[in-house]
Amino acid sequence: MSEIADGFRSGYVAIVGRPNVGKSTLLNHLIGQKISITSSKAQTTRHRIHGIHTDEHAQFVFVDTPGFQLKHLNALNRGMNRVVTSSLRDVQAVLYVLEALRYDERDQEVLKLLPDNRPVILVINKIDAVDEKGELFDFAERVSKDFKHVLGREEGFADIVPVSAKFGKQIDELRETLRGFLPEGGLIYDPDDVTDRSERFLAAEILREKVFRLTGEELPYSVSVVIEAFSMDKKLRRISAAILVDKEAHKAMLLGKKGEKIKEIATQARLDMEKLFDGKVFLEVFIKVRSGWADDSRMLQSLGYE
Repeated sequence: MSEIADGFRSGYVAIVGRPNVGKSTLLNHLIGQKISITSSKAQTTRHRIHGIHTDEHAQFVFVDTPGFQLKHLNALNRGMNRVVTSSLRDVQAVLYVLEALRYDERDQEVLKLLPDNRPVILVINKIDAVDEKGELFDFAERVSKDFKHVLGREEGFADIVPVSAKFGKQIDELRETLRGFLPEGGLIYDPDDVTDRSERFLAAEILREKVFRLTGEELPYSVSVVIEAFSMDKKLRRISAAILVDKEAHKAMLLGKKGEKIKEIATQARLDMEKLFDGKVFLEVFIKVRSGWADDSRMLQSLGYE
């Protein structure tokens, strides 16, 4: 894109919701590339991540946020909640994501955080799981009434868009809806950028995703990843990564029988890195025990948690 068209629009759009409603999957589809990790575990996204989509007429900077935590409020979760609230301050629009036909006190807590001076679009996700589509209308009306009541607004949501992030349904329609809420302005990022995060950060996130996905519920959430070395050898990326766990027992879970589990994790992570970085990767993975890291403010700061 060599020139910016007349009437070009750009701005920041926050994606918020309780854990596990599909925010990261939605972000990946909105920008057309996987940059935010996903799993069935509720604490998958821990950082603020900008996903960027640029076309002839607009640049959307989507701000993916952690799911707002109501339980297990250790230092890590308190920090993630601060990321959610701070992300709402400087955006031009908000996508409030709900799971279709599911709305409870966890969603209401997020609703209370929404700004009263920004357009908020209700995104009803996972519509593929709803057989009777007419139920979506009643559901949207109920949530809209609550939105007006909680925030004291006369008007409801700026718009309501049902989607299936998993299958990429209604994603183009959602972007078109958003376009009208962005102010006119120039590029915020280079038109070829898809994220504000470094390859080093993305490598750590990919490895953490594989840990979450391949250990299921057996391994607690107290797992993090540190990239200890990242270098280029011609076109080969050499990456050394450490997986931090809280206890020796967790290390054994990650190793698996004869080390098969950690080999599978490392292999799948390497393949995903090669796809994202479009080049070969040599990946070394170690496991280190760091007791209490998720409640250690100094350790969290060194790991890059805000």
